[in-house]
Amino acid sequence: MKRALFFAYGIVSYLIFLLVFSYAVAFIGDFAVPKTINSGPESAFWTAILINTGLLGLFAVQHSGMARSQFKEWWTRIVPPSVERTTYVLVASGVLALLMWQWRPLTGIVWEVEAGWAETALWAGFGLGWLIVLGTTFIISHWHLFGLKQVHSHYRKQEAPKPQFQVRSLYKYVRHPLYLGFLIAFWSTPTMTVGHLLFAAASTGYILVGATLEERDLIARFGERYRRYRERVPMLLPGLSGGKSTAAKETSARPHHS
Repeated sequence: MKRALFFAYGIVSYLIFLLVFSYAVAFIGDFAVPKTINSGPESAFWTAILINTGLLGLFAVQHSGMARSQFKEWWTRIVPPSVERTTYVLVASGVLALLMWQWRPLTGIVWEVEAGWAETALWAGFGLGWLIVLGTTFIISHWHLFGLKQVHSHYRKQEAPKPQFQVRSLYKYVRHPLYLGFLIAFWSTPTMTVGHLLFAAASTGYILVGATLEERDLIARFGERYRRYRERVPMLLPGLSGGKSTAAKETSARPHHS
């Protein structure tokens, strides 16, 4: 009975994630949904800045903090390991939903592209970014990333596969294709408002900090193998030399980083 409940919990959490994530794509793209990054209740400029910054900070702390190995060691004393990832996904979805619900639009125009070809190119970039994000989740094991593999293994009384260090597909060219996809999507917009700029800039900062924290965990787990990978593969931009920051990826049964 307990295993069945955990399995159902994993499925429900995943479905909630799909709903929130799908809404987030439209929210950031400013289309198709009632409340977007450029619509909804307005506040005074500095009030909106404070509220939005606080929401972004809350998301960053939750998203990265709960992914750290030290937190997991403590957290799994309270939450069964089989649903640790599922719980992370559910909490992250809730925080993201809160961010979108309480976001205050700042509609001043930073830039606005009018040329048809440029607008088309930016929308294509927006779509490409999300496709990279989606594709990367399957490269690193989509079902493990969102906790379904863990609850399924527990339901079948099997041990969940251990994370493995592998380099394939997009990870041969950049260490963070998932992050790269987010950055492309966040910055690709024909109309950049002040609010969207705040979101994109803060998210970029979070990604750089979160990647550095993630890398520490991966060095501790994989040691010299990861260090060699980091030296030869660039962080985010293909074609650049490797560096000393951000993270390698584990494919197959790899837990999500942050």
